[in-house]
Formats: sequence, C-alpha cells, structure tokens
Amino acid sequence: MRFRALLLSSCTAALVVAVAHASVPGAAPVRVPAEARAAATPVATALADTPAAAAPVAAPPVPLLWKVSDADNSIYLLGSFHLLRQDDYPLSTDVDAAFADAESLLFEMPPSEMESPTLALQMGQAALRLDGTRLDSQLPPATARKLQDWFAANATAMQASGMTPQALQMFEPWFVGLTVSIVGMTRDGLDPKLGLDRHFADAAQQAGKPVDGFETGAQQIAFLDGMDADEQVQFLDEALDESGEGAGEVEKLHAAWRAGDAATLWDGMAADMKREYPKLYRHVNVERNDAWLPRIEQRLQAPGADDTLVVVGALHLLGSDGLVEKLRAKGYAVERICSACEAAE
Repeated sequence: MRFRALLLSSCTAALVVAVAHASVPGAAPVRVPAEARAAATPVATALADTPAAAAPVAAPPVPLLWKVSDADNSIYLLGSFHLLRQDDYPLSTDVDAAFADAESLLFEMPPSEMESPTLALQMGQAALRLDGTRLDSQLPPATARKLQDWFAANATAMQASGMTPQALQMFEPWFVGLTVSIVGMTRDGLDPKLGLDRHFADAAQQAGKPVDGFETGAQQIAFLDGMDADEQVQFLDEALDESGEGAGEVEKLHAAWRAGDAATLWDGMAADMKREYPKLYRHVNVERNDAWLPRIEQRLQAPGADDTLVVVGALHLLGSDGLVEKLRAKGYAVERICSACEAAE
C-alpha cells in the first residue's frame, strides 16, 4: 500500500484531488492531441458521477493535530487524508476549535489552483510522451500485461470517463499509475470531494479567512514528472498490484487515520516507503518538509498573535522527518491536541 499511502496522505494527493475536480476546456491553446486532451483527467467524470453513500453517524475521527507555539503565536498542524467518506464528518471538536482560533490557513497547494480549470490540462501535457513511443515499450512485459488486465477489469469506468487503451499508451508511467490508483480508491468508496483539504478550503472561504499554499500546481506536477524512469515504472507496477488487492489495504490506512494512530500510519506506510523506496521517499517527503519549514517558522516569528492552521497530508507530520519533530528539534513548544486520546487514558 505504499503508493496508495503516498496518494492519500502526501503531496501528490492534493494534486490528484485538484485534477479530479478540474474541467478540461474543449478548445485549449496548447498542442496536445485531442485524445490526450480528453483523457488528461481520466477519473474526473467517474468521480463526478460517483454519489456519496449515505452512512450512519459515527464518532468523529481522532485528529492528527499538533500545536506548535513560540512566545506569542501558534501553528496548528493537521494531518489530512485527501479522499474521505461522508461518515468521516463531522470532525472532532478539537479540529473545529483549531480552525476557529486560526486567522489564516496554509495548504499544500493554494485552493485557487486546486480549482483551476487549467491545472488538469497542465498535468496531462506534462505527462504526454513526446518521443512517439508507446507506454508498453517502456514497461516490462509482466507490467504491460497487468495494465492490459487492469483496463479490461475497469473498462466500464474508464470508457465512461473517455479514457481508452490507446490513450493510456500516450502517457508516462507516473500518470497512468495515478490513474490506476485514483480509480481504485474511488471504487473503494473514497471521495475527493470529501477530502480534508477541500473541506477546510470551503470553510475558510465561508469564514473569510485568507488561505495560501506551500507550492504551486506546476511545482507539484514537476515532482511527479521528475521521477526517473525506473521509479515511474515501479510506481505503475505497484499501483497495479495494489489495485488487484482490493479495498483491504486502503481500509487499514483509513481506519488508522480515523483512529489518529500515528504509529500505525508510520509503520504501515512511511517507514516501509522510506526503507524500500528511499529516493522517492526523500523526493516527495523529506525535501518538501525541509522546504516548508522556513515558511512555518516565518509565521511563528512574525510580530503579533495571529495563528495559522496548516492542513497537509498526514505523512508530512510523521516520524523523525516530519514537520512535528523538525519543529520540536528547533526548540518550539509542541503538543498534540487530542481530547479523545486523553479520555482513553
């Protein structure tokens, strides 16, 4: 479940959610083949047509929420799942209080870019194979067969979204890997319209609170498109394997997030990814956290008493490479905010 973990709780998920909600203009001023343009967001239609299932009221998720403070202001760090379900709401009163206390919010990507109708096209253009070769020519025969089998098993959903086997062959492995994973997760009942980022972006707009992002959409696309060839093939191959495993692994991740179980999330996804895919882990997690840290410190050190709620994928908060421990190591006061944890003790 390493790559689904990456999508659900790290930087790439915010981009996937943005692309899933973007609409591709019918006539775009960029030179992308018509079939590729139509397929640049292969899951958008499928996601839009997937109704949120009614569910009984459940206890609110236990939040992965930390408060980092200096002498006069605070940063709340909230670990997000970028695709959720209807019964993951309402959220904990701890999270509601953090939102109420914050004067502004920071996301991985500015909400305005997440909703941009051009972002999906930019992603499809970046993923387009420009050398005239087919995707299969880059894949080991076993991976190519798995992709063919996957498409046959998901033909109805893919054809409804305008993606054909021929269109898949026009893209880089990382893009097709994202497609495979997002189709599988939505099939398992997870909905990007219900993700934590989208929830708080809407809440901030309604409350009139300013929002910003650590990165641009172009930067996030570049992180994926910058994967080397071996990483991309590995990404796709494991996405295909995970899709064949069904909902079990995703359910484990989702249950751990709902339980606020940082240790299980770390052991079950981040530690595994760090050990088996060190380059990818460093690229999408460590380097990103290191780049975000000065932005967070800038807000902590700013004059006045304004507080900020930071909503990022849960992976970015966990372990020794996570923002929580990096800020603790710099001497800031750090505490986990978790009333449910205290009640259980």
